[in-house]
Amino acid sequence: MSVLPTESDMSEGYLDGQLLLAMPGMTDERFARSVIYLCAHSAEGAMGIVLTKPAPNVSMPDLLVQLEIVPESERISLPKTLEAIQVLIGGPVETSRGFVLHSPDFHMDQSTLPIDDGVCLTATVDILRAIARGEGPKDAILALGYAGWSAGQLEGEIQANGWLNCPADVDLLFGTPVDARYEEALRRIGIEPAMLSSEAGHA
Repeated sequence: MSVLPTESDMSEGYLDGQLLLAMPGMTDERFARSVIYLCAHSAEGAMGIVLTKPAPNVSMPDLLVQLEIVPESERISLPKTLEAIQVLIGGPVETSRGFVLHSPDFHMDQSTLPIDDGVCLTATVDILRAIARGEGPKDAILALGYAGWSAGQLEGEIQANGWLNCPADVDLLFGTPVDARYEEALRRIGIEPAMLSSEAGHA
């Protein structure tokens, strides 16, 4: 998949590094009331991580054991900070693959994509090994899968009032509880969630 933006894309109004907020009328249940961080957006399509769907009954230590990065016998010795790393359903594409959004204090050559000043994306198992050793980034979110759009698809959905977009905020990504992100993102662009819901569907 080649959706990484070029410099000319960046000047043409592409939205990588921004948030997408689902409008109340979103009919796709996979994305209802979702906040998506757009990792890449270009003329060829878009790729993002859903920030509002926790993976059911999976913690970071569970995942490290399941992936055989850490043997079950060593689970008890994992850093306590791992419990705080959220595991999310990042979208319906490649749900068996992990994508880590993280602070820029961690970088792997050929693997880490800086998206903006405060957020990077790394999608190799090596970052999970580093996290297990306590050598990972200060802030991190692990997402299973991602959301993808083909060329022109996202633009069409935005024009059809499927999404709002707004600048991303590191505190919203890493410092706001999952279940509060949608309402908080709306408030940051001056929209009271209750008001938006009541006005949805009215011309």
